[in-house]
Amino acid sequence: MAVMGTVALLAAGASIWAWTVSAGHIETAGEGPGDGEAARAPVAIVLGAAVHADGQPSPWLAHRLDAAADLYTSGRVEAILVSGDNRRAGYDEPTVMRSYLASRGIPEQAIAVDYAGFDTYDTCVRARRIFGIERALLVTQDFHEPRAVAICRSVGVDADGVGDSRARSDRIGWTVSWMRERAAAIKAVVDVVSRRDPTLGRQETSVNEAVVWTREHRR
Repeated sequence: MAVMGTVALLAAGASIWAWTVSAGHIETAGEGPGDGEAARAPVAIVLGAAVHADGQPSPWLAHRLDAAADLYTSGRVEAILVSGDNRRAGYDEPTVMRSYLASRGIPEQAIAVDYAGFDTYDTCVRARRIFGIERALLVTQDFHEPRAVAICRSVGVDADGVGDSRARSDRIGWTVSWMRERAAAIKAVVDVVSRRDPTLGRQETSVNEAVVWTREHRR
């Protein structure tokens, strides 16, 4: 019981950290922030999630991508970075994400790809250190948004979140995911405090190139 109590306290403290750091930096997709002009940024970062064997995104991932597509077509961002898992043969979240966005009419020249976004911390650190992103709109489900925004802001990305709420229609799945977030927040704090290095590699210019392409073609 003592161990469970300690874990509960750690989870509560970590969640309070995420909610505090992200406070004022999250809006619900399609609704705007509700207290002023909608946030803008050069790039939207879409966090990866499960994809199916038939090469289609899972419903929740499709919701994220739809939200990012809306940000691009509305002019709130000039590029989209899709970041996900590609470490197993035959499983490639970023490529599926890019293909889905292209099917929604987003120019492929405006889409950059991060194949090593193995978790939220990795995506945020790589966004800053590999892709040179300083300012971004972060797109994921609403229950995940506080932790994601808190991590990105803690590692040097001036991030605002655009959280998709359509997953709430799956009440059981949404509730289970919300509960998992409490434990995930502990890992987030450990990652941020330890400053662990994710998979890095050479610096990429693809995000900047996508931004430049959009600016030239929106004139």
